[in-house]
This record gives sequence, C-alpha cells and structure tokens, in this order.
Amino acid sequence: MGLEFYKGKKVLITGHTGFKGTWLAKILLDAGAKVSGLSLESDTVPSLYDLTGIGKNIDESIFDIRDYGATLSIVRSRKPDIVFHLAAQPIVRISYDEPVRTFQTNVMGTVNILDAVRRTDSVRSVVNVTTDKVYLNEDKDIAFTEDMPLDGYDPYSNSKSCSELVTHSYSKSFFGGRQVSISTARAGNVIGGGDFSKDRIIPDCVRAALNREEIIVRNPSSIRPFQHVLEPLFAYLLIAEKQFGHKELEGAYNVGPEISDCISAGEITKLFVQSWGQGLTRIDRSDGGPHEASFLRLDCTKIKETLGWKCVWDIKKAVEETVNWTKVYAAGGDVVAEMEREIQEFIRDRGEEDV
Repeated sequence: MGLEFYKGKKVLITGHTGFKGTWLAKILLDAGAKVSGLSLESDTVPSLYDLTGIGKNIDESIFDIRDYGATLSIVRSRKPDIVFHLAAQPIVRISYDEPVRTFQTNVMGTVNILDAVRRTDSVRSVVNVTTDKVYLNEDKDIAFTEDMPLDGYDPYSNSKSCSELVTHSYSKSFFGGRQVSISTARAGNVIGGGDFSKDRIIPDCVRAALNREEIIVRNPSSIRPFQHVLEPLFAYLLIAEKQFGHKELEGAYNVGPEISDCISAGEITKLFVQSWGQGLTRIDRSDGGPHEASFLRLDCTKIKETLGWKCVWDIKKAVEETVNWTKVYAAGGDVVAEMEREIQEFIRDRGEEDV
C-alpha cells in the first residue's frame, strides 16, 4: 500500500491531538490529504501535538466528543470522505479512578461519531480504533482471533468492548443499504517517539532516562503485543483504503506484531536500557495496582490474508526508533524532521515509494 489514494481526500481524525492522532495526521498531511480534527486539547505535558506545531495545518475543532450536537455539526460541516475514530480515554489505571468518564467517552463518543456519520452523506469509510484488550481474557497461553468473545475486564477494556458492539450495531442497523464501510481495528500496545502518557511502560522509561533516574517496572512478567506506532497507523490507513467502495471488506481486524515479538514488560525495558545506554538502570517493583491481564497476544492472520498487511519493524527496531526520537527531543533537535525520517524509512522497509 502506497499513500497516493489519500491525496486530495477529506479525512477527519477524532483524537487528533493525541500521540497516535498526531502521527496519523502527519502521515496524511504528507500524503496530500485534507485533514480535519476533532478532539480535546492534548492532556500530556509535554505534548507531541504541541511540539510538532501540526495544528496549523489541520482544520481543527477542540471540544469534547461526548457533546453530540457539536460532533454532528462538525462532521456535517467538514463533509469527510474518511473518518478515523481515535478519540478515547485510553489508560487502564485512569479508568479505575474515572470509570464514568471512561465509559462516557469511549462508548457514547463512539455513538456520537457514528450517528454523525449516519447523517453525513459524504462519508465512505470509517475505522474505529479500539484495542487488543476487548477480548474475554482468562490469562491463557492463546492468541486472540477476531471471532473470540468480547468482555474486557477493567473499565477501559470493557468500554472498548462496548464500542465494538456499538459499531457492529450501527453497521447492521443503519448502513446495510449505504455505500459506507465501517471497520474496527484492535491494535496492540504501541510505542514510539512523543508518547508522554502516564502509566505506560515506555513513557515511564523515557521519563526516567530524561531525569537520570532508575526505571521502575511494576509488572515485569506481563506479556503484551508491543509494536511501533507506525505499524497500526499504516494498518488503519490500509483498512480505510481497501474497504472504500468495497463493503465486503468491512469488519473487525486485529493489528499486532509477530508472535515472537510479544514480550514481557521486563524484556522491553531491558531493550530500552540497552538502546539508551548512558548508565541507565531498571528495577522490578510491584506497586500493588489494580488488575491488569498478565498475558495478551493477537492472531493477525485475518488482516494479513484479507488485506495483505504485514509487520515491518521487529520489537528491537521499534525500541531503537523510540530512543532515537527521544534523544533528538532531549537535545532540542528537530522532532518533526525525525518523524519524517522514521516515516520514510518505514515506507522504504515496506518496499514502497516515498510519500
């Protein structure tokens, strides 16, 4: 998949001020798309969105997606061809402290955006980004496939399971006779330059490295499908393109690394320490936090066989690129140029032409 398809397309991103949203907006702008955004202001300090200054190139609206009237007005006025729904409360630990906000944002936010799409004739392709945590997880040594039961345990995971069900209901109830393709993408844990979120292992490593502190690993044995942020973003772009005008391709798609790259939090921390160097150290110390699944892997056969998607960077390369971006940032360098370098290298490693 190249990116020529997106040249001139009107694309709306919800959650465009977030970590993944900023990277996605950058890719689309470079591809020549007309990008609009709908989101709250970024909630991290520093913020990748603010560091890049990408907002000056986006027709953005800053408000809460829980506001149905505003969401409908913006979608109808922007008249997008394609919608990527990323807006969410994405942190498991925060969901235990703020379950109501989590469910309101992740469930009713999905309802609001899909209902706005229902009332907007221009839209042809929608990708709702959920999570690998939507499945009923009994901590067994299995890789989840798209047909397995949905039943996330914690409020965040469960709210995303609900978002999946909302999407399926809207697709069947309102879009059966319309040329609008709607899919969900269940992505694994992403890492990459510019993620300053709380309670995530790599951002925790970044903060420790920048502050010259020891990295504390809360759940060193927890296995996750870690992948560089560009992996799922190019999968979302592929899904939106392939299903555009091909409704038979809509559905649910897992997006994760090869099984061999599903490693523990302790192992990915070791890779970060090795890549960073400079005497950085780590220690395992559980803080007795709330329940999180200890084992999570995805079977991505469907997206590979149906859409021809493939993983590009292994976990070691993903960590190295995260460290590269962070060191550019720490040195006061050009983080936008570093993003551009990584995007072009990723595209070349896929065997494609430059944007």
